[in-house]
Formats: sequence, structure tokens, C-alpha cells
Amino acid sequence: MSVSCNVNGNVVNISVVGRFDFGSHKEFREAYRNAPSGGENEYIIDMSSTEYVDSSALGMMLLLREHAGGDQANVTIKGSRKEVKDILIVSNFDKLFTIS
Repeated sequence: MSVSCNVNGNVVNISVVGRFDFGSHKEFREAYRNAPSGGENEYIIDMSSTEYVDSSALGMMLLLREHAGGDQANVTIKGSRKEVKDILIVSNFDKLFTIS
């Protein structure tokens, strides 16, 4: 599992590769912690190489959403494979995030 972050202006791209579970908590948090916070930024979580998510990963994404501005946050989850996307939809993440 690896997490990388790239900031380009007000767009923060976070890529998650491999299994996204509790073992990646620290690495995921560190990826966005140093990025600018607030509603004026756009956050993109690239999950095109994510094989698996568990409930702790869902919690980590909720913490990112709070960091990004809560209800005013602009967070997109993109590229999820069907199995991961199904988990996001069953968890009602499509109501809190843009899923593409």
C-alpha cells in the first residue's frame, strides 16, 4: 500500500495504491495534512489502483472531507474499480463525495 500527494495550485491529488485499510492510516493522513485546507481547494482521491477498502478507509476519507471544509468540501473520488465503488455507494459516500 502506498499513498502519494501532489498539489498543483488549489488542486490536491491523492493517489492510493493497493489495499486501503487501517495500516495506511498514518500515510493517508500525512498525504493531505500538509496540503492547504478549506473549501477553496479541490481534492481528488485517485483510487484507480486501489484493490480494497475497509471501514477504517471510509473513516479516513471522512476525516479528509472535514479537513477540506466539511459540507463545503470539494472532494472527488475517481477511478474506483467496481468492487470499491459498490462499497462507496452502499456506504452512501455518493451523498458526501463526487464519485466519478
